[in-house]
Amino acid sequence: MTRKRVAVLISGRGSNMAALIEAAKDPAYPAEIALVVSNRPDAGGLMTAKANGIATVVIDHTVYGKDRAAFERAIQAELESHRIDIVCLAGFMRLLTPWFIDRWPHKLLNIHPALLPAFKGLDTHKRAIEAGAKVHGATVHFVVPEMDSGPIIIQGAVSVRNDDTSDALAKRVLGVEHAIYPQALKLVAEGRVTVADGRCLIDGKPVPDPGTLRPSA
Repeated sequence: MTRKRVAVLISGRGSNMAALIEAAKDPAYPAEIALVVSNRPDAGGLMTAKANGIATVVIDHTVYGKDRAAFERAIQAELESHRIDIVCLAGFMRLLTPWFIDRWPHKLLNIHPALLPAFKGLDTHKRAIEAGAKVHGATVHFVVPEMDSGPIIIQGAVSVRNDDTSDALAKRVLGVEHAIYPQALKLVAEGRVTVADGRCLIDGKPVPDPGTLRPSA
């Protein structure tokens, strides 16, 4: 088995990155985390990556000012030099342009802390509680130019409790994120995910309902 070479893009502590690193320690896992790229020199996830012997690169977006194209070209050059096959966004707090996204068709993954298409954008846990949602969760999807709108690869759900706070709900959802991101990357690395009419198919079948993935939380 030839393992796919994966780059993870981070901006902070990189807890989802750490979950991917742990999964990839299994020799049978179809992907290896070959590179971690951060747009912030002080990102805590860089230390985690280095501690696991993974190559790291800092491409500080502030150096490029408003020149997003130059910033993304610098990232792309690093990905090419490290022979990357798949890119995973894990708390990468920069919006990517169509130029970059178009270079990674169905090879650029993101995780979002909500059950898309609900609650796109920020403050998802607070908004879910305020909206009276009974079920909340996380989504791994392919990235498209429109934010939080790409084809869904996998979702996982938790029940929203009557006494939930944003922090309490966020903690349970984070556990879901750490579970489903390695699953999604595995499916993509194994070539089991296809996209038809803007929707993902897993082994030719529709993505399972998130309720079937709900942890006991």
